[in-house]
Amino acid sequence: MLCTLLAVVLMNAIHWYAAGALSSEVRAAGGRVAITVEDHGSVRGPLTQQPGRNVQIVDHRGRVVESTPALRGKPPMVTFVPDGQNIREEEVCGGVFGPGRCAVVVAESARRPEGRWTVYVSSPVVPWWVAPWLAALVIGSAAVLAAAITYLGNRIATASLRPVDAIRKELDAINASCPSRRVPVPPSEDEIHDLAASINHTLSRLDTAMARQRQFASDASHDLRSPIAAMHAEVEDALLAPEETSVTGLGDKLMPSLKRLESIVSDLLTIARLDAGAPAVLVPLDLAELADQECARHQTTKNLTCRAEPGVMVLGDRMRLGRLLTNLLDNADRHAASTITVKVEPEDDERSPRGGAVLEVIDDGPGIDPDKREIVFQRFTRLDAARSKDAGGSGLGLAIARKIADAHGGSLRIEDSDHGARFVLRLPRHRPETR
Repeated sequence: MLCTLLAVVLMNAIHWYAAGALSSEVRAAGGRVAITVEDHGSVRGPLTQQPGRNVQIVDHRGRVVESTPALRGKPPMVTFVPDGQNIREEEVCGGVFGPGRCAVVVAESARRPEGRWTVYVSSPVVPWWVAPWLAALVIGSAAVLAAAITYLGNRIATASLRPVDAIRKELDAINASCPSRRVPVPPSEDEIHDLAASINHTLSRLDTAMARQRQFASDASHDLRSPIAAMHAEVEDALLAPEETSVTGLGDKLMPSLKRLESIVSDLLTIARLDAGAPAVLVPLDLAELADQECARHQTTKNLTCRAEPGVMVLGDRMRLGRLLTNLLDNADRHAASTITVKVEPEDDERSPRGGAVLEVIDDGPGIDPDKREIVFQRFTRLDAARSKDAGGSGLGLAIARKIADAHGGSLRIEDSDHGARFVLRLPRHRPETR
């Protein structure tokens, strides 16, 4: 299509140029004849040497005085006369030129003593093809150019899409049994290279997510199996010695495992809802008031101190933030030696023009090594000290707390402390709009 358009534009340009050249040539020929008529009253010799060109000299009475052989004995080729500039040009079809034939006719005035004479010069119009050989050359060149572009375009497209085909084949071969495979990245620095790099990056994230999911399933199975195995052993012992077992004694032995099983299942449901992006009910609430309520509600044998500065407002879900603080208090209660401290205070935050709100839970336990401060937020992760000290934790409490903090646009980290562990929650501060 482009080559055809190019050929049409080229032919039109050549036709326009040829028509302009023909018009100038006809005007010049008419001017030469008119000058000769003005000087001598007639033209000696042939009126024109150009084949296909006709000339007529018409006197002041409208009679044809002289003409080229093709129009000899015929009336004037046209009826119009020169305009105010003593020259006029029109395209005329039919008449003395024959049916279906058109010619460019130029009329020029020649002044004679007896009056104004008129010189008519005509030449066949330039056809759209200008000349057969030129049309054949342009059309043939356009066809050759179209074939060359098609061939080269096909070669270029095939070569360019070869890496895409390799990427597609590798993607078809990747499945759950070989998630570590990656698509080939072409060496060229182009969009396909960027596409392959993005695909590999996505595959890496999926591989990590799948590995985390498998580890999660393995850890969940292990943690669920432990209380079930404990209950199974107690029931078997009771069945082997029914005379030595009472319902009350068996219930007392099964109840801790049931509570642990209930805690794990509840945490699993909670973290599944958070992963699914369950909507939260965000309302303005006083973080200090929330901390005071949770501290008063929390049952512990440790010395729990809550120092909350009132008026630290945040936009959050009351139930989820309460669950976050409860999880932090439960974790501190398991590891603290004697004292747990909760602090709430405002903080200047450069990232937020309204500032931030900070909640800290500090215990005087053994603390957490800096290289393990992120590991404890992973699911079903309990450090050796925690496992040996308390088997009641599900290993999901801190992961749930981190998820809730992230969902509120905040952060939950373990920061340096003089003694023990120091969990720091930072949330964007909420300031009601004033009118």
